[in-house]
Amino acid sequence: MAKGDNIIRIVNMGKTFETSSGPVMALDDINLDIKEGSIQGIIGLSGAGKSTLVRCINYLEIPTSGEVQFEGRSLGSMTDREIRSIRRNMGMIFQQFNLLDQRNLLRNVTFPLEIAGEDKKKAKARAHELLEMVGLADREKNYPSQLSGGQKQRVAIARALATNPKILLCDEATSALDPKTTNQILDLLKKINEELGVTIIVITHQMSVVEAICDEVAIIDHSHIVESGPVSEIFSNPRSEIGRRLILGDGDAYADTPITFGDSKNEKIRIVFDGHNAHEPIISDMILQCKTPVNILFANTHEVDGMAVGQMVVELPEAEEEAALLKKYLKSKNIDFSEVE
Repeated sequence: MAKGDNIIRIVNMGKTFETSSGPVMALDDINLDIKEGSIQGIIGLSGAGKSTLVRCINYLEIPTSGEVQFEGRSLGSMTDREIRSIRRNMGMIFQQFNLLDQRNLLRNVTFPLEIAGEDKKKAKARAHELLEMVGLADREKNYPSQLSGGQKQRVAIARALATNPKILLCDEATSALDPKTTNQILDLLKKINEELGVTIIVITHQMSVVEAICDEVAIIDHSHIVESGPVSEIFSNPRSEIGRRLILGDGDAYADTPITFGDSKNEKIRIVFDGHNAHEPIISDMILQCKTPVNILFANTHEVDGMAVGQMVVELPEAEEEAALLKKYLKSKNIDFSEVE
């Protein structure tokens, strides 16, 4: 399979759970292609169906409709033995690490190889190699209780790579980590993708994770994928309500309370950045050119591939002619804006 071909294809997939109070639809009509060698983000709020989706990809959960294809073969048509073989091509890491406390780091990494019946000497050599890759070669005799959260996740990544998988499934893998450690884990995942060519699927509710490492992103909301595509395109022009909320920051993406801007009667405008150079000082230039200050009330912008995407809310001067001059400048630079009530 060549890089860029679809390694995973999800077609019209649904998943319904039977509960004591009746059926609950977790996923409905999911369609998604994941390219070989890419980093695919799947983002949504809690309860949207993200974790169910990732567990259907490796058939830990069996879809109730549709199909999941791996390298062109439908998992639904495979025997249990064939599915177990496919799962060895899909390493998985979790939010809570799921390490075996009674085993040291070396034996944690060799565990999936032992299950697969690998020669003990080869398994140990592979574990040494992987612990070195994740920066823990000198800690192989330590136990999980002696590690920080970031170190535990590094061991979990090494263990997930033990069987030389083609895909690494990351289910909220950085949610339990502080920002600095999160960045280190994301750098490690990017290195694995670039150097080993492993396709990575990142399940997250953190937009910063998608922004940092993903090539493609799918946004899931209430059991449906509402939009998907390259990160640069989705970030610059989110089409769905939840996409705009997550990316452009219409208030807190994780609460229902809208942003308020005080009691000022001055006109306020929402400026949308949809692909200008991230290093172009648009607001500073506007102030210098028009010789009129503005008050920045809210900003949520991201840099994607060197381009700025997001939005900013500014309060214009009270004088109508000064406000008109500022808006004229924005129009001359082809920058979208709209009035804020």
